Amino acid sequence: MYYNSIYLYLYSMCKSTALAEDLAQDTFLKAILSLDDKHQNVKAWLFTVARNLFLNYAKKNRASVNIDELVNSEDTAVPTPVAKIIKDEQKQNLLKAMDMLSATKRQILKLQYFGGLSQKEIANILKLSPSNVRVQAMRAKNELKKYLEVQDYDHS
Repeated sequence: MYYNSIYLYLYSMCKSTALAEDLAQDTFLKAILSLDDKHQNVKAWLFTVARNLFLNYAKKNRASVNIDELVNSEDTAVPTPVAKIIKDEQKQNLLKAMDMLSATKRQILKLQYFGGLSQKEIANILKLSPSNVRVQAMRAKNELKKYLEVQDYDHS
């Protein structure tokens, strides 16, 4: 039910089909092994786990893999629908603009748009207040708009 959202979220961070698939699989494995049946918000918990798995992977592999290279590398796997979408010029411009945002603002937008999470769920994941998430999301959108206008981005 949540696989596509988790996969897209992870792919948006690592830009690697194989790594996103592995991390998504690990996310659901953790869910099977440790999620309490009485847990209130499974979706938010899954995104928290996915985010933490990516951050742990990045820390472990910092010495052998430059994180910037991982994030900016071209995916050499067989093109997937996600890869085709991201290769679209307008999408690349948007992703480039998102890279200009602070890490927190970028995470908020990714969780909101790739993950389909509410601001309350995002606040729980990032340990922020819902009002802080709302304000930062609004600021991030304004920053994106300004950046794209300066870059003469075609909105059509």
